Parts: sequence; structure tokens; C-alpha cells
Amino acid sequence: MPGLHFQKKNTSGSLLLLALWALLLLSATVFVWVKSINMEIEAIHQTNSGLDARALSHSGVWIALHPLVTKQTPLLNATFGANRGYSATLKGEGGKLNLNWLLQTADQDLRKRQLLQNYLSRRGLTFHQCEILIDSMLDWIQPGITHHLNGSPDTTTYKNAHRLFLTIDEVSQVNGSGPLVSQPGWQDDFTLYSQGPVDLQAASQLIIECIPGIGDARAIRFVQYRQGPDHLDDTKDDHIFKDLTEAFGFLGLNSSQSEVLNGLVSLQDPTYHIVSVGWSGDVKRKVEVVAQKTGAAPNIVYWKEF
Repeated sequence: MPGLHFQKKNTSGSLLLLALWALLLLSATVFVWVKSINMEIEAIHQTNSGLDARALSHSGVWIALHPLVTKQTPLLNATFGANRGYSATLKGEGGKLNLNWLLQTADQDLRKRQLLQNYLSRRGLTFHQCEILIDSMLDWIQPGITHHLNGSPDTTTYKNAHRLFLTIDEVSQVNGSGPLVSQPGWQDDFTLYSQGPVDLQAASQLIIECIPGIGDARAIRFVQYRQGPDHLDDTKDDHIFKDLTEAFGFLGLNSSQSEVLNGLVSLQDPTYHIVSVGWSGDVKRKVEVVAQKTGAAPNIVYWKEF
């Protein structure tokens, strides 16, 4: 019968469409399931690689902390296979300006105030801006019984901490700090962890230029000699000064000029800034440490992981 034949064809077409629709749903479900499994596998891989990279970065740190390891020790860099390894660097923290050490006695030791003044001037601050910032930092760390001429006493809207700086970033809270902290990289010139006096073996040319009585020409010659033929710090051809007398000689200072710097500069401060990067595949982990390498056991004063 014609009507029955048409009905059968229509039913068959509907069943085919339902079957295709079911197949499409099944394919989509399988695709989502496979994608979910792949994401889980990748997450596990990333987690395992991250743990491996973290362990490798720690290996670099602990090797760098060994009392016999120096900046030139080959074991600071190691690779294991094609895609695993670590690389650690040691830099002298004593080459930076220890802000708390300078400020604590800046009123009594005018060399320390002059060192800060010279640095801020080279950062582009005017004489008046330097005076405001230095006096404000002194007000920040001192008890608050009196305040300095260009400083910032406590008010209803501004409060000094009346303690030493806990972090370098706290400087940005001090009145008059804007012209300094608005510049990139200023934090890299300061520390709170060294023993105090500027380490001539580790200090940058900028810091050496700021030391009272040295200036540009002496600092340039000194750093060039210290770096050796490759003109780079912390490499195998660096000249290691045996004592301050030798260092003063290469700075071109006579005995009376050298005497003026006693207690303001040093050599071989045992405080080091260590950065270790570990990698496993395409995953990297970094550890940043500041430690004092004195005696058999290092004193770790700062540890941060990235």
C-alpha cells in the first residue's frame, strides 16, 4: 500500500537521524573524556616536573652555601641529560649600601652621610631633595624625641616607624623618597644584610664612585683592573685583592687618604646573594637566598622561592 510504504521510509529516516545524533553525542562525550584525561596527565607531568625543578634549584643553593665554594666553582652549574639541570650564581652582598648601618651613625660619622648624599646625587636628586630624604630616613629610624632640620616629624597623617628598616621597599613609605623610588633598579644598590662597610671586591662602579675621596676616574681604573681582561665581574680572570692595602694602592690613595676610609670600606664581606634556577623539561623554579658564609654552617638571613 502506498501510505504504508511512505510510513516505513519515514520511520527508517527518523531512526537513522537518531542513530547519527546518538553517535555525535557519544563522540562528543569521548572527546571531552579524552581531553580531560590529557589535561590530568599534563597537570601531573607539570607537577612532577615542578617538584623536580624545585629540587634541582635547591641543589644549586646548597652547593653555593658550602664554605669552600666560590664564584668560580664549576659545580655551581650542572646538567643531567638533555633537559634537567641547575645554575647558581654567587654575588657579594657587601658591595651594596647597607642602609641601616649607614643611617644608625650618620649623625656622628659624616662620611656615611656623604656616601648617601653622593649616591642620591648620582641618582639625579638635587641637593635639597637629598637633604630631605636623608633627614626623613633618620627621623624614620630614630626614637622621635627630636627630628632633623629637613626631616618629617610625626603628624596626624604621617607616622615614622621609629625603628630600623625591615625591608628595602619600606623606603618608599618615607617622606621625600619619590625621586629615588620612582627610578627602576634602585633597590639593587641597597641591602640590610651585609656587615656594613662597602666591600670593594664586590661593589659596582657606581657605588665605588660614591665613596668619599674616590670619584669617577679612580673608580673606573679600579673596576677595570678588578674585572680582568674579559671586563666582567665574577669570572675566572677577576683580580682578588689580598687586603685593603693592596686595594687602596690600586685606587691611587696615599696613606692619609686611605686612613680616612678606614671602617667605611672592607674586602671579602662573607654575606652573599645566591640565585639558583633549576629546570626539568620546560618547567623552571628559582630560589633567591642571602646568607653569611662564616664557619662550617652558613647563616641564612633571607630565602624566597619563585
